Amino acid sequence: MGKPAAMVLGATGRIGRLMQLCPPQGMALRLQARTPQAAPAGQPWDWHVFDPLAEPGALARATAGAAAVLCLAGPVPGRGAGEMQDHVRLGEAAVRAAAAAGARVLLASSAAVYGAQSGLLSETAPLRPANAYGAAKAEMEAQAAALGAALGVPVCALRIGNAAGFDAALGGWRPGFSLDQFPDGRSPRRSYIGVQMLARVLGALLQLPELPPVLNIAQPGAVEMAALLQAAGRAATPVPAPAAAIPEVALDTARLQALLPFALAPADPAQMAAEWAALEPHFT
Repeated sequence: MGKPAAMVLGATGRIGRLMQLCPPQGMALRLQARTPQAAPAGQPWDWHVFDPLAEPGALARATAGAAAVLCLAGPVPGRGAGEMQDHVRLGEAAVRAAAAAGARVLLASSAAVYGAQSGLLSETAPLRPANAYGAAKAEMEAQAAALGAALGVPVCALRIGNAAGFDAALGGWRPGFSLDQFPDGRSPRRSYIGVQMLARVLGALLQLPELPPVLNIAQPGAVEMAALLQAAGRAATPVPAPAAAIPEVALDTARLQALLPFALAPADPAQMAAEWAALEPHFT
């Protein structure tokens, strides 16, 4: 018998590309794109070209026989409120396709659903998104969970913290970069995960037969953005943080650690900077 398969929606985005560079052991990936993709030499990826919203039939055919659907598709932060609703529509499309295939669904959500709350945030914390992106992700979680319950589809929303290299600091760095500084002298502190660790975690979760409805995805401990940039050897000019800036978002990772077959190392700026340095050429 062949490997069990996972259907990956939005495989041309950053996390989708990461999964191609660091594929899970023991699971085959089916990759969805809206336009034809050229597979690198030695990597005969199983590409499926269709629009998951406009072509539900193609989505159902591509998902047939898969054990899991990983929905990474959706507009990036900063888009219009109407476009943000695509997160909800894509989540529901993933659930419907999984229902026909008898598969489970993993939805890429975000720590943005927690907003500006302080303290260590567990999956049971109330959702208080502070922007349109967070609000859309929160609505996606709720609507997909309701549809999954109605259709008998297990759905897990992955509230992903900052991935070092896909974030606004290390990933958004350019010469002359400025970074918010709060009155206590510190820069924004966030729950982070290294990109290689993120791929390893997603690969492990895809192969678990049962997942809780919600999971925080990060390494333990909050990291200062200034420390991450310093570890990567990238200078930043501190500027006073605006009133709306969020000093800290710290995720409780105990539930995630209990599920993983390996230890989640505490978030270390030097290690995460090294993980990004190894893969950054593939994202430029």
